[in-house]
Amino acid sequence: METYIKEFVEKLREEGKSENTIKSYTRHMKEYFKWFYDSFGDIEFKGLYRANIQEYKNYLKNIKRTGQDNHNLNGKTINAKLSAISKYNELMQPDNMVISKADFIKIQENSINPTEVTKEDVDRFRQGILQSEGTHAIRNYTIVTVMMYTGLRISEVLRLKRTDVNTVSGEIRVTDGKGEKQRIVVMNSKVIEAINEYRRHYNKEDTDLLFYNAKGKSLDRTAINKVFWENAIKGKNITPHTLRHYFCSSALEAGYTIAEVAMLAGHSNIHTTIRYTNPSMKKIKERAEFL
Repeated sequence: METYIKEFVEKLREEGKSENTIKSYTRHMKEYFKWFYDSFGDIEFKGLYRANIQEYKNYLKNIKRTGQDNHNLNGKTINAKLSAISKYNELMQPDNMVISKADFIKIQENSINPTEVTKEDVDRFRQGILQSEGTHAIRNYTIVTVMMYTGLRISEVLRLKRTDVNTVSGEIRVTDGKGEKQRIVVMNSKVIEAINEYRRHYNKEDTDLLFYNAKGKSLDRTAINKVFWENAIKGKNITPHTLRHYFCSSALEAGYTIAEVAMLAGHSNIHTTIRYTNPSMKKIKERAEFL
């Protein structure tokens, strides 16, 4: 199995896939291999077969459970696993495709606004980080503030260089966005003040990164995910991606146009932005009481 995974990773890197994508595909393929050997014992794996794919899909739909509530996997999760297998099929045995898009679970598009946290939730979360006892409280507070008010992806924030951020003009230059796209993002006074205060405490000269660890190296996103976990608010699922959702909804409510938010958030498809013009599930439930 390890030989197949190693070759698969090499081919993914040749395609220019991000490390996060590679980790995701690798994790899903290791899970498939585990199912294969658990199902068929000590037998040599000679490749993907359609019959096996159908059996594995049935296993994911009807047998595998997840979480403390022991729920079945949802369609999105199953499709992520099938997508990894499809990519493996494409790269490792391109002349014998045994899986296609028709095998994926059909999911009804959710037109409801994905933002479920409020400004009060996010402000409380941000303040908790500022008041935490960790030595990097100011750095972490600044990172969260940037995400909350600019909509940058966590990967984009962690790749920022000092020269990318101009607090005088109030602009952030994203030079390595998703799909290698570049864009300019504006900062409000809260972001500018947070970054200026951060720079008074973090001024290591031997790195060009804006945010860095104790050794002056790039921060791992798992370290930031840990910050979110350690400062979680009970009953509120606040993640780096939640803050991005929050920014898009708030910007539209503040009067930004759909095109402006799409540009600031780096959405490649404007339909992604349009979702944020719809009401949230909370608002829909509130309106239901007036029927």
